[in-house]
Amino acid sequence: MRKEYKILITLLFVPLFLSFNCGETNSQGYQVSGSAERKQDSTEKNSGLQKLVNAYPDFLEKGEDNKLYWKDGTVMTYDDGIEKDFEEMLENPDLEDMFIPQYIAGPDWGEPPPVNSDPGRIRYEPFFAKIYGSSQSEVSKSLTTINWFGTKVQVSTVNNVDEKLTAVKEDLEKLPEKFHKYFKKTAGTFNYRKIAGTNRMSTHSYAIAIDINTDYSDYWRWSKTIKYKNRIPYEVAEVFEKHGFIWGAKWYHYDTMHFEYRPELLN
Repeated sequence: MRKEYKILITLLFVPLFLSFNCGETNSQGYQVSGSAERKQDSTEKNSGLQKLVNAYPDFLEKGEDNKLYWKDGTVMTYDDGIEKDFEEMLENPDLEDMFIPQYIAGPDWGEPPPVNSDPGRIRYEPFFAKIYGSSQSEVSKSLTTINWFGTKVQVSTVNNVDEKLTAVKEDLEKLPEKFHKYFKKTAGTFNYRKIAGTNRMSTHSYAIAIDINTDYSDYWRWSKTIKYKNRIPYEVAEVFEKHGFIWGAKWYHYDTMHFEYRPELLN
């Protein structure tokens, strides 16, 4: 009788235990099922929506119930509900995917980055096209020219990106002279084009990115292997992050010269 009782208890409680503790993981190691994970996902969705609203207050009204509400009445779905691997997130992302993985500001971000950890490289293009322009002519309407250490560069005035980049320049000038060789020379800002080897638009197309001195830069496509390499000191990147720009050296698919204005990933 006691043996049968123990068996009955086991049959009743083991499935209940598993339902609270088991969850599948996708190819990036994120849990995608289970009651605890669903609750956490909901919290993260609200956090991501609020980060977008906080970063782009001139355009966005609010974010709630998996929707991003624009001030002009446009509504975008935050999470499309589709499970994706890394390549699928790059090619067909939603707004939520832009926050996977998390961009870690500061010097202790984990160098080199884990495999396929490219925080900020996943971009939902309709979002950026709506803010900065969906064609070269539309983007060009909001351009202005600033002085980057003697070089004239074109930058968007939308979201005051020109003022943010000017503030970056002013703070970089205050760094010790030994750092100046990394940033005084620039490889450019506005260039309406697709990312090399893809059909995705570069953030240079929106005039919200700058590449600094290629003499000290490394890019994964230039290498015969994807072995991580970075020669630019964090002191330089720290200034950019302070003003809302993320750094391509924090990507597994590294682009160490590259900085782009992405305040939603830094707030």
